[in-house]
Amino acid sequence: MAPRSLRSLLRGDRAPRTPYGATAPRPRAADGELLLSAEALTKSYAGADGELPVLSGIDLQVRAGEIVALLGKSGSGKSTLLRCLAGLLPPSSGTLTYRGETLTGANPGTAMVFQTFALLPWLTVQQNVELGLEARGVSAAVRAEAAVRAIDLIGLDGFESAYPKELSGGMRQRVGFARALVVEPDVLMMDEPFSALDVLTAENLRGELMELWESGQFPTRAIVLVTHNIEEAVLMADRIVVLGSRPYGTIRESFEVGLDRPRDRHSAAFEELIDRVYRTMTGRARETRLPGRPEGVEADRRTAANTPLPTASVDGLSGLAEMVLHQGGRCDLADLADDLVLEIDDILPIVDALDLLGFAKISGDDLVLTERGTAFAGADVQESKTIFAAAVLGAPLVTLITTSLRQSPEGTLRAGFFRDVLAHHFTSEQVTRQLEVATDWGRYAELYAYDAEPEEYRLDEGDAPGDAPPPREA
Repeated sequence: MAPRSLRSLLRGDRAPRTPYGATAPRPRAADGELLLSAEALTKSYAGADGELPVLSGIDLQVRAGEIVALLGKSGSGKSTLLRCLAGLLPPSSGTLTYRGETLTGANPGTAMVFQTFALLPWLTVQQNVELGLEARGVSAAVRAEAAVRAIDLIGLDGFESAYPKELSGGMRQRVGFARALVVEPDVLMMDEPFSALDVLTAENLRGELMELWESGQFPTRAIVLVTHNIEEAVLMADRIVVLGSRPYGTIRESFEVGLDRPRDRHSAAFEELIDRVYRTMTGRARETRLPGRPEGVEADRRTAANTPLPTASVDGLSGLAEMVLHQGGRCDLADLADDLVLEIDDILPIVDALDLLGFAKISGDDLVLTERGTAFAGADVQESKTIFAAAVLGAPLVTLITTSLRQSPEGTLRAGFFRDVLAHHFTSEQVTRQLEVATDWGRYAELYAYDAEPEEYRLDEGDAPGDAPPPREA
């Protein structure tokens, strides 16, 4: 007899449901049934200057049988919305329901897959997968059987006794999927689950998951995916919800995809939908601001809270600036992405960074270097450092770190101080990314150094404490 599914095991049913490993597709029960609903949802965090709005007026429904992609740039609130739907964050106002019941805590019908894998390194693959079941009080025998089947489903059979350090990034993320799927949630929540993987690994894992979804073997009834990648959203989703910042997260537009699977990336319909979503996401046809940058925030009012740093390395923004300089200081973004064999949304964070630093601006669909950007792109290493150091103090988090260190008697501060400041405004994953970018930028500008062992920032040699005014509140 085939092994029973987890729900069958927990109910003690004699007649088993179709198992995970069934070869014949099975329809997802009651497709179209309303599972999750958000009405007039808002979310704010307390800040030094009052409430900081992150989401405002969100109306969203998730039904059985569909994949919904939440698409948006940094600062649009898509990860915050996902966590609200999962019951991990309480809304400030509005209503959240699961199967018609108002949520007052963690959503019992959801499970989460994170970008950073979030595995416990001292536990084996099977023990990591069993964690959620153990927390629910499932017996050892039942959870072991369910975990082995989930591991087999996701393609990791044979690795049950391996530890995370023995696995590649793609395999570690498979463990994350198995851990979420083993509880057979109604709705699987995925927060940029492929962004930490290399391109080929991400493509392979994405394809396998879609094959499982289409086959009916996927032990979940709906998926909500957070992504910044337009092509990924069009490849996977049945419905794309585009969020924008105004300066808080709102739903800008929704798109019904309506394309048969597997989807042809080169078809006219696929490319036309990508173009429509891109223009909605960037607002290029209606506005000149860049995606992911809060609207209406003047330079002298920018803070680490309302102006998050784009995820772009110094090498990345320097390289892009040099490419634009070689094309006469101006180029079409879509043509540039084609030349680099990238999707246009892959280079948008670097474009955001160049704009934030005053090195470039958007004019129509073109990226245009400013006078400062032209000097930066054409300078030698030492001169570019000098130009960058002057420009980077326009990035609020870098300024916060620098001025805080200058006010510290010893010229040193633990990273935990800045984590605590940012935690009022961002998720833990976002805080980590913000500090990684700020560390990269500040080191290159020789404003401060960072010691990873004690997790401590210190002023770079030549800077003395007390040379700058106190930092503006985040």
